[in-house]
Amino acid sequence: MKILFVLTSHDTLGDTGKKTGFWIEEFANPYYKLLDQGANIVLASPKGGKAPIDPSSDTPEASTEDTERFKKDAVAQEKINNTKKLDTIDQADFDAVFYPGGHGPLWDLAEDKVSVQLIESFNRAEKPIGFVCHAPAALRHVKGTDGEALVKGKKVTGFSNTEEAAVQLTDVVPFLVEDMLKEQGGTYSKVADWQPHALKDGNLVTGQNPASSALVADELLKMLKSK
Repeated sequence: MKILFVLTSHDTLGDTGKKTGFWIEEFANPYYKLLDQGANIVLASPKGGKAPIDPSSDTPEASTEDTERFKKDAVAQEKINNTKKLDTIDQADFDAVFYPGGHGPLWDLAEDKVSVQLIESFNRAEKPIGFVCHAPAALRHVKGTDGEALVKGKKVTGFSNTEEAAVQLTDVVPFLVEDMLKEQGGTYSKVADWQPHALKDGNLVTGQNPASSALVADELLKMLKSK
């Protein structure tokens, strides 16, 4: 199985002067879960080249077994430093696509027309599409085969308003993931802050927060193995 991971290229946290990017754990857990099952994983980002890591995800508090494995993995780091440019990617070459979170996607992937078209092409091909934490932001302008918002009427989750408030970024981010998913007609649900929660609806899988990345990876794996 060949799986595409789409990472953010955006590294600036609004006008705070702080850096952002993708969240290491939300990349590392699914990456190793799928890699260890024999997946061939290709990384891409809007600009190509080095994908920025959110510094907040690279702390002792955020450390997990998978993030520690990533830090010692020269091959994975080489892939992060040399992501393919998103507009060179062909959906036909892959069996599934996965978007890790971090705050970066709110600025670039949410508005990236190439990303929107790519997700729509994966959906038309009825291939698994997975998103975790802030990554459902990438679904903001995505349409389903009926021309309506892809998430309309679908069970979805993503970083909650209360979680955004807890990290004190409600007034920094361009929009709130929970509000956007509801505005697009998604049937949004959440559990307590920082607890694992993932939903599958058709070929769409969404996870609420960093703790949900393993659940999203498990659902993607199940779908891939059932094909």
